[in-house]
Amino acid sequence: MSKIIQIPKTGGLTGAITIPGDKSISHRSIMLSGLADTPVTITNFLHAADCWSTINCMRSLGVIVEEDTGGVLTVKGKGVYGLSEPGDVLDAGNSGTTIRLLTGLLGAQPFFSVLTGDASIRKRPMARVITPLAKMGLQIAGRGQSRYAPLAISAPEQVCGIEYDMPVASAQVKSAILLAALYANTPTTITEPIPSRDHTERMFETFGIPVKREGRAIILEPIQKIVAPKRLDVPGDISSAAFWLVAASIIPNSELALINVGINSTRTGILDVLTQMGADITITNNRWSGREPVADIIVRSANLKGVTIDAEIIPRLIDEIPILAVAALFAEGQTVVKGAEELRVKETDRLKAVALELGKMGATIIENPDGLVIDGPQSINSASCDSHHDHRMAMSLAVAGLAAQGVTINEPDCVKISYPDFFDVLSKFRQD
Repeated sequence: MSKIIQIPKTGGLTGAITIPGDKSISHRSIMLSGLADTPVTITNFLHAADCWSTINCMRSLGVIVEEDTGGVLTVKGKGVYGLSEPGDVLDAGNSGTTIRLLTGLLGAQPFFSVLTGDASIRKRPMARVITPLAKMGLQIAGRGQSRYAPLAISAPEQVCGIEYDMPVASAQVKSAILLAALYANTPTTITEPIPSRDHTERMFETFGIPVKREGRAIILEPIQKIVAPKRLDVPGDISSAAFWLVAASIIPNSELALINVGINSTRTGILDVLTQMGADITITNNRWSGREPVADIIVRSANLKGVTIDAEIIPRLIDEIPILAVAALFAEGQTVVKGAEELRVKETDRLKAVALELGKMGATIIENPDGLVIDGPQSINSASCDSHHDHRMAMSLAVAGLAAQGVTINEPDCVKISYPDFFDVLSKFRQD
């Protein structure tokens, strides 16, 4: 892909789009299959840079991952206690999921490892992951008080189960603890302030690992072995579908059918907010993919209105705030986002980036410490904008350009992180 891409204004979006595999579930499918002792076939795996970071790390631990010509993966794991000490530093690339979840898994292993990532990952604080893991007896060292990567991980004397009240809802922190808890000497109980994504718990159940839920608490017993399914089908990623949901809502003369979308209730905040805004969304063909609910979604153009997005729903749509900011520009009235300070430590400071880049297109956005205030509708113009090497920023800017007067995006190839063919799909379904 070139260093820039130009997105022209469109007269509408029509057609049926099959949504690529869920990034969160793809990561977890490789990790859990790597702990199995029977082969697992994975279909609709997301072949994006982030997920390949997880594959490469697991390969370095002795797991065999084979890919056929159709992109289907076969994973031949090493068993729960069979991972091998890596001969080199493990590189998580740009993937926060990879580095955080593997910190929990590697910390419970009887060997030494070093885990790092790209420049963006090395700026993301790891202390909130390392703190509970240290309570479990894991030996993890990072740079400074925030425990930045690279992380040096030593073999623990013993992995101890803990009772941990999470100060902030985070699926990545929760998942790191759960992976370490597989190796603990006693049960582990995690209590969340607000329910976060539960893909790890559902994946555990798919692999025969019993997970008990009591209110906001998750209880996990240590295990000796897992029972792997022969096949895993990864649902489409609702975070990728979000760009088409907003685009079809705000661009007149649009109607899109989004095929095979995961509708896990811990991820459907985007559907709740868009429906509250007045979006024309129909969910059809409900079904199951393993323990994950899946459906097709029909979305048509609609007149949106502003809403307040409170902290309680943020864990269910944290990745969708940039594209919801675009929706707010075309909605009647004020949209307020609260409790989203976690966006300041993503691939970039997404709150600042949203205000800055949409501002280049003429948008007026108030940036608060924990969110945004956007009055709409606003008239936005064509401009040259920067992706900040952030895949969700690049795709949000593209949707803004489609709905307004076009946009030029610098460094668009970051979409490879989660949606490699996004711009190809956009070109196919755009009307001149």
